[in-house]
Amino acid sequence: MVDLVIFDCDGVLVDSEVLSADALIAELRGVGLEITREDVRKHFLGRSFPTVAAMLSRDFGAVLPPSFEADYRARLLRDFEDRLTPTPGLPAVLSEISVPVCVATSSSPARTKRALEVAGLSAHFGPHVFTASEVTHGKPAPDLFLHAAARMGARPRDSLVIEDSVPGLEAAEAAGIPSLRFVGGAHLAGETAELPAGTLGSFDNWRELAQVCPSLFREEQDGAQLER
Repeated sequence: MVDLVIFDCDGVLVDSEVLSADALIAELRGVGLEITREDVRKHFLGRSFPTVAAMLSRDFGAVLPPSFEADYRARLLRDFEDRLTPTPGLPAVLSEISVPVCVATSSSPARTKRALEVAGLSAHFGPHVFTASEVTHGKPAPDLFLHAAARMGARPRDSLVIEDSVPGLEAAEAAGIPSLRFVGGAHLAGETAELPAGTLGSFDNWRELAQVCPSLFREEQDGAQLER
């Protein structure tokens, strides 16, 4: 039984990671650094921008101008307006989940808010959206997921995290929260990775969630499972 589902946002709720990678690649090209989508997936997926900036400086020798973060975020939000969609099949499944849900993401509050609005998902979560800006340490530290569970009044062991990134799955494990990996986003096509011990498995189609965790779709008042 699960009392709370904690969703990551980018790559789980919205199919944004390819857009994010392309925006970062374009901005870095403007300061003389060439990286690939694979570089982004391998090094930066699931991490907050301050962490990404530190890694770019340390591991890639990038010298980022003061305006870099603002320029990157502006480019990405423009792309969101034209190209951002929910991950395939998500809206219908969200409408059928009968336990509380929330979002816990490494993205900035402004980016997350706009992503959910553009994708038509805001109503599913209301005010229950938590970002790395609210905690001291971002993923893979457990802080954000523990914060989300506490704010939602749920025990970590009775919650479920749905993530796409390995750092996010590691954060869930560190928080003592069971997790599932969603690999249905465009950025993970063909990708394989060793999963942390606390990860229950992976799936690439939202309809599979009812098979993996049917209690999410059970009406509390009568215990009857929704018709699939």
